[in-house]
Formats: sequence, C-alpha cells, structure tokens
Amino acid sequence: METVLKFKTSINCGSCVAKVSPRLNDSNFIESWDVDTKNPDKILTVHLNAANPDASSDAVQALIKGTGFSIESC
Repeated sequence: METVLKFKTSINCGSCVAKVSPRLNDSNFIESWDVDTKNPDKILTVHLNAANPDASSDAVQALIKGTGFSIESC
C-alpha cells in the first residue's frame, strides 16, 4: 500500500535536488519522490511505503530539514 504526501519546500534548483537526493533515495520508507522546482511553492511529492512503520510525514520532514531546507505540509 502506498501513501502520497505533498510538501511546500525551499528546494528550488537542480543543485538543491542533488543535495536532498541521497537522503530521500536511501530512505527505506520512500518508494519514489519528485520536486516540482517550477512551482512557486517548490512542491515535493513523496510516495511512502505505508507498510513500513517508519513511514510518516514527520519522518520526511526530518529528512529534508536535515539537509538544511525548509519543508511544511500542504
């Protein structure tokens, strides 16, 4: 089962995407993700593996904040 979450972020360019990619790609609870850097709110869409007990909005926000970018649910 998959859960889709969307967040407003400060990830605004390819270099920023490259900085967050390792953390998001290495997460064991994220199935896939994408950042729309052309959207004014820089929307991060995350597909979570809902079967994983670590999968949560808070966990995604902690990953992004750990890279120095801002993030909030939308």
